[in-house]
Amino acid sequence: MPELPEVETIVRDLRKKAVGYKIVDFWTDWEKSIKMSLGDFKKKIISQTIEKVERRGKNILVFLGDSWVMLIHLKMTGHLLFKNEKTADNKYFKERVNLYIRHIWYLETGFFDKKAQLEFSDLRKFGKIRLIRINKLGEDLELQKLGVEPLEEKFNIEYFWKLTRDRKRKNIKMLIMDQALIVGVGNIYASEALFEAWINPNRKAGSLTKKEVGKLYQAIVRILERAIELRGTSDSDYRDSKGAPGGFQKVLKVYNRKGQECFRCDGTVERATIGQRGTFWCESCQK
Repeated sequence: MPELPEVETIVRDLRKKAVGYKIVDFWTDWEKSIKMSLGDFKKKIISQTIEKVERRGKNILVFLGDSWVMLIHLKMTGHLLFKNEKTADNKYFKERVNLYIRHIWYLETGFFDKKAQLEFSDLRKFGKIRLIRINKLGEDLELQKLGVEPLEEKFNIEYFWKLTRDRKRKNIKMLIMDQALIVGVGNIYASEALFEAWINPNRKAGSLTKKEVGKLYQAIVRILERAIELRGTSDSDYRDSKGAPGGFQKVLKVYNRKGQECFRCDGTVERATIGQRGTFWCESCQK
């Protein structure tokens, strides 16, 4: 499932590529993704201009004029592709993972009559699209449930320390993956951050010292920033707006390396299921 670095990569791409375009038409072959009638949805978005693109957790927020925000959640296998005349020969668009197009926004801009398409490829058809009135965005119940953004100022060592003190019975991996506390730290990045901080994912959050909490805080921020720099992790279906895979999978230290030698010591990478998710760590150096 795309997590914070993957969604942030797409958002940054769309800020550069899609802002200023007007939606002139919309096509779908899977109406269930749209959380209102197709007729109403098209009526509200067509002729609207994309003013800005933001992210909240794993939600992409596309601001349309001064009336609506289009919320897109990629779910397990979704990704957005931006296509125009310059990308007609893009080799990535022809790859299997980019061929499951469920929705298309047809775009135009007045500058030199440029045309483009924003396409939603979604193999499993779990993606979600809905509209929120801009003046009601702060009242949206789904968005209100989300925790702090780990790359913003509110997420600091003191805040993180308090979280671990209030969650003494929860293991640390489950805490940092709890979207109601901290958003976007997915399974891959939780395993990698815990490895970098030398902390066993099975440890109870309340057992961590303040020094360990500080190390883990720094590791989370570094891992997420590095993953964004490398345009996300393409462990499975994720692709960026050009249809290209990310690069963070090339520098993974523990994730998906069960039975292989630890990069840091003579230990072996272990795997177990924690909270129904595969978790990887080195038993020898993560304490």
